[in-house]
Amino acid sequence: MRPLSLTMVAFGPFSTKQVIDFKALGTNPLFLINGPTGAGKTTILDAICFALYGKTTGDEREGAQMRCDMASDELLTEVNFSFQLGERHYHIRRVPEQPRAKKSGDGYTLQKPEAQLTCIEADGSENLLVAAKVSEATTQIEQLTGLDVDQFRQVMVLPQGKFRELLMADSKAREKIFSQLFQTHIYRQIEDKLKQQALGIKKDVEAMRNRRDGVLQGAELESDEALANELETLAPELDSATAKKAEIDKQVQQVNQQLEQAKQLSDEFTSLAQLNVLARQLDEQKTQNDQQEAQLLAGRNAKLLQPVFQAVESRKLELTQASELQQKLQRHQQHSQDSLNQSLAAIAKLPDLEAQQQQILNTAQQRRALLPQLQQLEQLNVHVSDCQQQMAKAELQGKQTKTTLAKLNDDKLTAQARVPQLKADSQQLLVLQQQISDTKHHAQLYAQWLRGRTEIEQIHARLLAAKARGAQLNTHHEQCEIYSQTLTLRWHQGQAAILAAQLSKGEACPVCGSLEHPQLAQSEQVVPTDEEREAAQANEQRALTELTNARSDYRQLKEKLKEVEQRNSELDEQLPGIDRLTQASLESALAQLEQQFAEATKAQQQLAEIENSLSVMQQQELQLNQQLDQEREHFRQREKQFNESAGQLKQLQAAIPPELVNLAALEQEITKLEQTATQLKVQISSLREQHTQVEQQSASAAAQLQSANETLARANEQYQLALSEFERQLQTSKFDSLSAFQLALVTDDEMATLAQQIKQYEQQCITNQANIAQLTAKLADCTLPDIAAITECKTQRETQQQGALDAWQQLSGRMRQLAQTAEQLKNLDRQSEKLEAQYAVVGTLSDVANGNTGNKISLQRFVLSVLLDDVLLEASQRLQLMSKGRYRLLRKEDRAKGNKASGLELEVEDAYTAKVRSVATLSGGESFMAALSMALGLSDVVQAYAGGIKLDTLFIDEGFGSLDQDSLELAIRTLMDLQSAGRMVGVISHVTEMKEQIASRIDIVKSATGSEVELVLP
Repeated sequence: MRPLSLTMVAFGPFSTKQVIDFKALGTNPLFLINGPTGAGKTTILDAICFALYGKTTGDEREGAQMRCDMASDELLTEVNFSFQLGERHYHIRRVPEQPRAKKSGDGYTLQKPEAQLTCIEADGSENLLVAAKVSEATTQIEQLTGLDVDQFRQVMVLPQGKFRELLMADSKAREKIFSQLFQTHIYRQIEDKLKQQALGIKKDVEAMRNRRDGVLQGAELESDEALANELETLAPELDSATAKKAEIDKQVQQVNQQLEQAKQLSDEFTSLAQLNVLARQLDEQKTQNDQQEAQLLAGRNAKLLQPVFQAVESRKLELTQASELQQKLQRHQQHSQDSLNQSLAAIAKLPDLEAQQQQILNTAQQRRALLPQLQQLEQLNVHVSDCQQQMAKAELQGKQTKTTLAKLNDDKLTAQARVPQLKADSQQLLVLQQQISDTKHHAQLYAQWLRGRTEIEQIHARLLAAKARGAQLNTHHEQCEIYSQTLTLRWHQGQAAILAAQLSKGEACPVCGSLEHPQLAQSEQVVPTDEEREAAQANEQRALTELTNARSDYRQLKEKLKEVEQRNSELDEQLPGIDRLTQASLESALAQLEQQFAEATKAQQQLAEIENSLSVMQQQELQLNQQLDQEREHFRQREKQFNESAGQLKQLQAAIPPELVNLAALEQEITKLEQTATQLKVQISSLREQHTQVEQQSASAAAQLQSANETLARANEQYQLALSEFERQLQTSKFDSLSAFQLALVTDDEMATLAQQIKQYEQQCITNQANIAQLTAKLADCTLPDIAAITECKTQRETQQQGALDAWQQLSGRMRQLAQTAEQLKNLDRQSEKLEAQYAVVGTLSDVANGNTGNKISLQRFVLSVLLDDVLLEASQRLQLMSKGRYRLLRKEDRAKGNKASGLELEVEDAYTAKVRSVATLSGGESFMAALSMALGLSDVVQAYAGGIKLDTLFIDEGFGSLDQDSLELAIRTLMDLQSAGRMVGVISHVTEMKEQIASRIDIVKSATGSEVELVLP
């Protein structure tokens, strides 16, 4: 990661916008960040770290605390940082949480934190990676750089007072840093995979043992020996029970056959009785059958005469229809004759209507000749009325203009009288503005102090709540632990009940193989499942984790309480007596000052407005005088036009009749005359058309009546002929009268139904007589059997059969259960042996990979120890140079005490004493040199392994002051060598020699209004 530019706005001691262009320092610069104490040197590193991760280098101040108190309210605290990773450029902007002035109105509102991350491609196009979310921006930076904030501080920034952290880190902390830098997560994954496989095999072995115990318990056996003894005892008992069961089954079969034969004979006696009943019923139905045969014969005779009768009915209907039509046409012919007489009377009046139409048209033509004169008369009326209105309007405007001039003079005198007082009031603005600024600053300090007090109270309350929660979680953990142990015990005790609960009717038992399950094993308590037992163990672990987190939260709250109390103490120093202030007094003073300032501002505005108004009034006075002269001239012109138009109007009114002087009335009369003439024309045409139609209708009605009379005569003749024929055939038939014929008529469906019923009756009689004769012959030598006695004998045999079956099933089921149990035990033993063989290999590999052997070094830590040796080799070369060959860094290979992880601790070899000792024994200056060497060596090795992480930039904050003259020169030489190798190195130091030997500088100029940045280039 190589910085390109840094922009800070109202950040730390920088009250304005400050820009640092790192590109101007050169390609691989070695530069000094120089300035007095408190100017903001470390703030530059804080700004870079805050832009990337949202935290400062020392992690002692949060982003919300980095706002400059001297910054203007209009400026928003923010940091913009551009940097290069490989061939790509990135730009990130962060805004911390802060109060900002409202856009409208007074007061402040809370600005939420935000962050934007952009990738700038080679062609200059921008790709927005994160729009606003702070956490997403931090995650993206960690993925891009391969470092989190703690690792960034330890390998790229050596903050003030933090030199020894990387040097003194234990194996666990150093493992986390190195695994991220060298991407050795694959070895950690191998450790976890082996551990999971070993735990899985171990769990399977334990489950197999539990299943074996459960199988024995399910069979109610204590050992394998008890299983063998019971099998030997039950074999002869099962043979005896099998023979007894076969004998009883044979006896039951014989009784069942005897009962079936008795039931069949009894059913035949019952059927014969039912057939005799049916014969008596058929004899009773014979009279009804004879009636149906007579009805069928009469219907067939009537069917022969029916066509002649239908012909008579058809001719009668035709005669009725012809008579009704003749009467209807006769009435229609009379109505047509009456209409013809009325039409002839109307035609006689047509000459009078035509003469009336012509007279109306002549009158309308005379009225139309007056239209041009009336139009001219109306135009003159409008013109005269318009002239009158404009004359009145001009006279009114003149009066209004005079009134406006008088009012304008009064306003001008009033405004000139207020000018001296307003000038005196506006002179107080500058004094009030300074007082308001001071009061607002005090109010901000007081608001911060109040927030601190509130936060202290909240932290106290949270501390009490955290303490109470810790007690609750401790109790909860103990309860979860007891519950988990109880479930495990109940699980072992209830394996037989679990197997019994899984049995289904008709399926073989997995233990004994029996299809019958007469007495299932039961547990006095509910047996927990594997999932419940695992859930209880997981709950116990979660409870322990929550308890640990609660204790950690309690410690963090105590540390935060100290920070807030320290911040409030600093506010006490900035504003003495802050604890005696009140929000009401500050607000009252500020409100009073703001009211005075508003009044002074208002006076100044009023003064400017009055001066502008006086100038405007003078211009308005000149315009109003000119307007008054124009209105007088306009009135005289309109008066002349009115007199001319009035004379012309009188001449026209004398030439037109008084009743027609209105143009609208004349046009309405003309329209009415024309409509009347049109109506008469339409009426004449309609009368002629109606007369023609009436003549045609009268002739058509006479012709239709003549045709209807002829049709009626023919229909009467045909009806008489058909009636004579029917009467002749009726006399020769078997019917005495017309009513007897009509009574015998039936439909074809009814005759078919009668024939079918007669046939069914005859067939039923024949069949019933045959069945009676057959059953009578079959039962001649038989008697009715005793069904009850035979059934009672069957019940006794079945009871004996069930007893023998129960005895046999009990013995047989137990034998199958014991045999299957023996087979299951053999299978489980084979599986257990196989799993134990697997665990012997996988478990050993897991213990070795996870550091559970004697040296406590895991696989990943072993790989990292090799990488650490390379880092220490590079670091020792620089440390030997800076320490004049005295010190060399080594990796501690001895095992750590207790269960503490080991393999990555550091030691230092002292050439003066030829002894190896802890790095904690180094002095402050020696620790600085060792930490610097460690950081430089780590940078070399990481890039050599090409893990995708570029450590081509290093910032060092102080530490050189602890070096003597010779060591300082060697350290500077080392940094220069690093620069020549293509690294960017930034140094913060007060040491004079550093300033003399490093030409490129970033100077921080401190002032009472805030610090500023200046680049000094060679």
